[in-house]
Amino acid sequence: MIKLLVIQTAFTGDVVLATALVEKLHARFPEAQIDFLLRKGNEGLLSNHPFINNIIIWDKKKRKIWNLLKIAARVRKEQYTHIINVHRFASSGLVAFLSGAGKIAGFDKNPFSFCYSSKVAHVISAPYAENIVHEIQRNQQLIADITDSAEALPKLYPSTEDYQRVKQYQEKPYICIAPSSVWFTKQFPVEKWIGLINLLPAHFAVYLLGAPGDKVMANTILSRVTHPNVENLCGALTFLQSAALMQSAGMNYTNDSAPLHFASAMNAPVTAVYCSTVPAFGFGPLRNNGRVVEIKERLYCRPCGLHGHRQCPEGHFRCALEITNEQLLWWWTTKTI
Repeated sequence: MIKLLVIQTAFTGDVVLATALVEKLHARFPEAQIDFLLRKGNEGLLSNHPFINNIIIWDKKKRKIWNLLKIAARVRKEQYTHIINVHRFASSGLVAFLSGAGKIAGFDKNPFSFCYSSKVAHVISAPYAENIVHEIQRNQQLIADITDSAEALPKLYPSTEDYQRVKQYQEKPYICIAPSSVWFTKQFPVEKWIGLINLLPAHFAVYLLGAPGDKVMANTILSRVTHPNVENLCGALTFLQSAALMQSAGMNYTNDSAPLHFASAMNAPVTAVYCSTVPAFGFGPLRNNGRVVEIKERLYCRPCGLHGHRQCPEGHFRCALEITNEQLLWWWTTKTI
């Protein structure tokens, strides 16, 4: 029996993109057992997933190393035939190293890549490259030898209950905005979100999405907008409920962050606002109904890093502040009624 384990213990958006591997592996090996190892907090993404048998959860906040060793022991006991390690850091590499699997695939940047039977270079495109290598294409290389070179798309599977939960918000046309990001320089500023919301057509409801920790930011936005129909849903919906709501939105606005990948996984329209990072890193929209919005000028300081910073290193944050409302409203101003 083929038993496969996909490892991605990074951030929420990384897990969403790694579901493309699950889609591809199931298509190639429909009878195989496919398990997924991720960090605690992201397991809700894979609830109800029809192709994933077991979810292994690593609690990185409590007894991190002890929990990692317990997981390594469990993985070895499972006797997987294949380990696909999408994560590039030592923790996941150690699990792969101790797994005893006959075939281990991963990226060369992992410190334990010496033990891989299949090692792939992790290449990020130059900041303004014309031919961008997307993350799902990088990940696909890890299983190209057992499937083929064509990548699948990521996919999430909200349940019937998830769709029922958000039905109350779908009685009129609506727009979803996920205004927050873990990194300040990847986050479109509050005042810019407020300016955009005030220009959105009044017949749309506007829903602010995010985690419980994003409530304060969303309430600040809510207190200052003049749009007549804005609601703060931060912390009110699960990952899959948010994805279900985004699926039928007239437009979804996100930063370069996890909700962007929710939109790709649900084939939902999305406008992705890029501040300090650039699409060439390989995390942009994957569907034809997605668009990147970024500053028109090629700033000397952009990108200032792969993930972002807690503040603008140059002090001006032009990459965010000089994005215009006209750019953001592309989908409405070009709409034919």
